[in-house]
Amino acid sequence: MNGGGSSSKEEPTVPGSKEIPNLDFILDIPLEVSVELGRAKMLISDLLQLGQGSVIELTKLAGEPLEIFVNQKLIARGEVVVLNRKLGIRMTDIISPIERVRQLNA
Repeated sequence: MNGGGSSSKEEPTVPGSKEIPNLDFILDIPLEVSVELGRAKMLISDLLQLGQGSVIELTKLAGEPLEIFVNQKLIARGEVVVLNRKLGIRMTDIISPIERVRQLNA
C-alpha cells in the first residue's frame, strides 16, 4: 500500500480530452456489419454471360486479410474462421478510434 493519490477506479481518458462522454443512450442502435471478400470489374457483356458454375476472379489474393466494415466504414481487417459450422472473422488489425471518428466525418 503506497497511500498515494492514485485510485484504481479512475475513469479511462482519451488523449486530448478530459473525460469520455457517456454513450449509453446509443449502445442499442443496430449497425450493419459486412466483410468484403474482394472486388471485380466486369463488362456488361461478360456479366450477361455468367451462369451457374461461373467463377469471378477477385482482386484479393488468397490468404490476404478481409476488410470489415460497419455502416460502410472500414473499422478492421481479419481472417476467416469456422465457428459451429458457420463462417466468422477473427479481427487481426483494428483501425484506431481516432481514425474511425475521422471516417465518420468523411
